[in-house]
Amino acid sequence: MEERQIEQNRNYISQNLPLKTSLSNHQGSHWQPQQLSEPSFYYFAYGSCMCPVDLKRSLGENTHHYVIGTGVVKGYRLGFYRRSLRRNCGALDIVPDPSSYVEGVLYNLPWRLSDLLDEREEIPCNGYRHEFVNVYHGRQIYRNVRTYVVVDKLEEELAPNDWYLNVVIRGAVTCGLSEEYRWKLFHHMYQLQQKSKSIELK
Repeated sequence: MEERQIEQNRNYISQNLPLKTSLSNHQGSHWQPQQLSEPSFYYFAYGSCMCPVDLKRSLGENTHHYVIGTGVVKGYRLGFYRRSLRRNCGALDIVPDPSSYVEGVLYNLPWRLSDLLDEREEIPCNGYRHEFVNVYHGRQIYRNVRTYVVVDKLEEELAPNDWYLNVVIRGAVTCGLSEEYRWKLFHHMYQLQQKSKSIELK
């Protein structure tokens, strides 16, 4: 990624950071989720689906009002262990790690959108599968929440492209993930891209 784009990402993150940075102060309290009168399911997004605008592309309707807020899943860590067939780059996955945690966005989605979400996550072609996790949101715990994990994981992480990096960061900023976590996420993706470039130059 060019230095100009890196600086743009840094500026975007810095300009949108909340004043407080602890996990307990980043629970998406500014969201006002819609009370659904139809069957629904809880969904934890940790990658590109954190961005409601991008999620709309797949689900065909606005998703902002389905956001409950930020959430934390303990005992997992992020990794790019999937090659996205659509984007031809690394895509996010979560893998068990008792010493780590993952921040993301908790949605309450109508059940009628379930199949469309599965299609986005490439379940029909065995890309991802359902995983059910406990999500900590403020002082509440949402149990058996649906998320997605890669089926056939790569042995080594594969770098995301610039588009994927930007969507993930914008989702993290828009939905209020903690400052520390956002920087950690950004640097992880940037380092993977730099490593990929150094290999290509050899």
